[in-house]
Amino acid sequence: MKRLVLASLLTLAGPLGFVGSAHANGDHVATFKNVSGDIGIARNGTTLDAVSGSTLFVSDRIVSGSGSSAGIVFRDGTQLTLGPSTDIQVRDYAFEPKQAKFEFFVYLAKGAAVYSSGMIAKLAPESVKVATPTATIGVRGTRFIIEAD
Repeated sequence: MKRLVLASLLTLAGPLGFVGSAHANGDHVATFKNVSGDIGIARNGTTLDAVSGSTLFVSDRIVSGSGSSAGIVFRDGTQLTLGPSTDIQVRDYAFEPKQAKFEFFVYLAKGAAVYSSGMIAKLAPESVKVATPTATIGVRGTRFIIEAD
């Protein structure tokens, strides 16, 4: 079953490769490029329904329902494709090249996601962290799958 989910995530991640990086607009850090099924954004004690074009902010938590998926592009071009029954939070994010300030930190509580690196991983790979309940991953590559049960 895990292989089927991972294969599905890789299939979903493919089309994101053709999407340009999201442009900074206000304080948001990322934009949903596609949403399939029920995806919720927990923000400041409320839950919003995610749709294509919805924006994400630091501390937002994204929860996908069973059979749901979403493609998210961060301001630096980093891409996350979320699979079904996934719970992930944007813990920290900074992309300010002129000030040499870079930070990417997401926490995957459960589910699966495909990560594809953007400019932060190229300019400051030590600034990229993906954590799960049992591990923290430092990025030294460009694309990987993360899973947490």
